[in-house]
Amino acid sequence: MAAQTYISISELHPNFSHPRVAGIVIGKTDVKSFPDRKNIGVDRFTFSFTVKDSPDFFINVSAWGNDGYINGLSNSFSTGDCVIIENPLVTNKDPEKGERYCPTTPSLYRLLVSEAHSQVCLCADMGTIDRLLPLIHLPVKDSRDFYSLADIVANGQTLDGTVINILAAVKSIGEPKQFTTSDRRQGQRLEVKLFDDSVSSFPLVCWDREAIQLVQTLIPRETVLFISDAKISFDSFRSGMTATVNSKTIITVNPDTREASLLFSYAKEVSESGALDQDEKPEDVPVDSITDVYTVNQLKQKAQENREAFFGITYSFVSRLDLDSSVSKVIKVRCSRCKFLVTEDAQSCSNASCPGRDQALLAATGFDLLVDFTDHTGTLQACCLRSPVAEKTLGCTTEEFTRLTDDERTVMKWKFLLERCKIYVKIVPSPKQRSGTRGVLLDCSLADPGEVKQHMSALLQRP
Repeated sequence: MAAQTYISISELHPNFSHPRVAGIVIGKTDVKSFPDRKNIGVDRFTFSFTVKDSPDFFINVSAWGNDGYINGLSNSFSTGDCVIIENPLVTNKDPEKGERYCPTTPSLYRLLVSEAHSQVCLCADMGTIDRLLPLIHLPVKDSRDFYSLADIVANGQTLDGTVINILAAVKSIGEPKQFTTSDRRQGQRLEVKLFDDSVSSFPLVCWDREAIQLVQTLIPRETVLFISDAKISFDSFRSGMTATVNSKTIITVNPDTREASLLFSYAKEVSESGALDQDEKPEDVPVDSITDVYTVNQLKQKAQENREAFFGITYSFVSRLDLDSSVSKVIKVRCSRCKFLVTEDAQSCSNASCPGRDQALLAATGFDLLVDFTDHTGTLQACCLRSPVAEKTLGCTTEEFTRLTDDERTVMKWKFLLERCKIYVKIVPSPKQRSGTRGVLLDCSLADPGEVKQHMSALLQRP
């Protein structure tokens, strides 16, 4: 019965007295302040949020007031909460600004909330909550109206400055970076790496604290996003395109759509296959630009403190290198399109989500080894040594390796095993690993004893 006391968003009109609206919060901005024109030296505070009460209707709400009221109200609910809005002012959309700075809604109106006349509180009625919760998974735009990441990359700078919809999965979530602006305000920035079946990594940047808090709750490689009205820009530093969350953006987590379901299945399979790890190429940074030296324990500690990939050098002993295993465990064949493991005689890729599954197989053969390295502080296990780095390290191609006798492979193995090596490594987050991280070898060679002594002495003197 309680649900019948609410006015639906589709029926709102300025003539209603004391309207009462129930909805789920699908977007929310940070609190901002402006000088009050009527009271010199006093600031007015505001923030906006968007609520939805049915699959097709949602509306923007703006709250205005003093510091205590606005910050208190903003802190009382988050995106995904169900709220009751008592006695808001139903008013026409701003004729000048329109919806340039807020999500585009199907409603003709917007709601204004003030401390003197209105109230916003969390919904406590379970029947209403059960009705509203599924709406959080419905995109606010047509579920088929989106750009693939490949479309964005292909269009390049022609999309610079435009606002578009994106459907993509979350690959990784960086750490928030704090900074101070020129006018001494505190700011923050967080970058999310997205992927889909066409591009393995694409940056999404968040500046708003509300957006950052939302994405920090997501599970990488297990979350699909429909991002409506993301701003696309050309990043001259990266020489590539990037997406940014702005005041118009609504992020729908794990959308209840066919397109999102297909992408979720692809993300799960490609993650389990290890294919997402294949794009961790040495070209990420030039090896000769990597200068920081770590012990194994220091690599592990930094990985726990830092959710982003980083690079380093370690002077460690190779404690596992299974070159004398069967050739099929040393050299593997992967689909060139999705990096899924395939058999040598396969005619097509067996990955159901491969973008080229119905086409003739394009495969690449290369070394695919797991290496452990150890120093006096510990062991880093199951690090990837793959082509082309493996060819350079071992000094032979896969074809040459297959022609070696068992004894020759054993000799090659003992050239490195239990020898001190200079190892350039990239440490990346990996939910599949028990430690939560994984090492990718970028270069590996026998270490110069004098160089080892110099660097190990410096490491031992560190606090």
